[in-house]
Amino acid sequence: MSDKNRKVAAVCDDGSIRLVTEPVPEVTPGTVLVRVFASLVSPGTELGGWKNLLKKKESGSPPGTPRKFGYSNAGIVERTGAGVTKFKPGDRVACIGYGFALHTDFAVVPQNLCVPLPDNTSYEQGSYAMLLATAMQSLRRCEPEFGERAAVVGLGLVGQLTAQLHQLAGNAVIGWARHELQIEAAKKWGIDAVVNTKTADPVPETRRFTKDYGLDTVVLAFAGPAGDAWKQCCDCFKKTPDGHLMGKVVIVGGSGVELAWIPANIDIRIAARTGPGYHDDDWELGKDYPPVFMRWTTQTNLELCMDLLDSKKVNTEALTTHRIPLAGAEEGINRIIREPDRILGLVFTNEE
Repeated sequence: MSDKNRKVAAVCDDGSIRLVTEPVPEVTPGTVLVRVFASLVSPGTELGGWKNLLKKKESGSPPGTPRKFGYSNAGIVERTGAGVTKFKPGDRVACIGYGFALHTDFAVVPQNLCVPLPDNTSYEQGSYAMLLATAMQSLRRCEPEFGERAAVVGLGLVGQLTAQLHQLAGNAVIGWARHELQIEAAKKWGIDAVVNTKTADPVPETRRFTKDYGLDTVVLAFAGPAGDAWKQCCDCFKKTPDGHLMGKVVIVGGSGVELAWIPANIDIRIAARTGPGYHDDDWELGKDYPPVFMRWTTQTNLELCMDLLDSKKVNTEALTTHRIPLAGAEEGINRIIREPDRILGLVFTNEE
């Protein structure tokens, strides 16, 4: 083990956030030690949602054992393990990986879960790597054609990034959201259209958006039951003269859909993770797949994401609503959690 200690954010059963002090893990073959300057919180995956965290805080539950969390950060390489050929000390990197790219000041990450961070891209932007690559993989699963019309249902962080990528791919995008904060963020970065499903029926607005041709694609980018959203989407798809619905559905947020009938001409696809390689231990540590056969892996998806951030084609600034120093994580979360609907992108920061 290292003789250096680190601070790691951990969540407790009572909804509190604590900083745990522990030794920095050993830099083993195929890994790099990164001094972390920014990490992005993915509230749904990491915390079960801000409202869930608030509910725990109000429940009076015992704290239990703190659970370290986080899987997307950015910083500078301090040391490399044996066999690392892609990085050297001093390199700026974006990193991903559950259990590796934690909310911490020092992280040890497998080399293939890291990519170079362009000089003109901030650490904060780089901390969006995991969710942006997740959105990228959902786009690849969708296989859109230029000029298609898509609805992204749910405008949390993954939904916002997915909508941006679909527009970059030449699609017209309408977003469906229930929270004004998400709607304003989408307008800020330039979504084609957006509808508040809490106050309006999205079906007529979406039909108008498609000029009554109907949707080609629906992306379900939220967790939880999606029965109502599914029924509304079915009213928006393209339809054949004999009444068959046509189109694609990509589920990227863990939505649950129970089908009362078989949608024979609707392609339903699940998009999980960030691309091939993630959770393949050998690949993560540096054993690459032949690029001639596997063009898009987790790492090449991440590299493209960094290029899009560097060229300002993807906007994360519009999504970040809160920045909290990691050293003040517990107090900072306690301060903002009382208004969970006012939180979108939360970044923990460390001094450079």
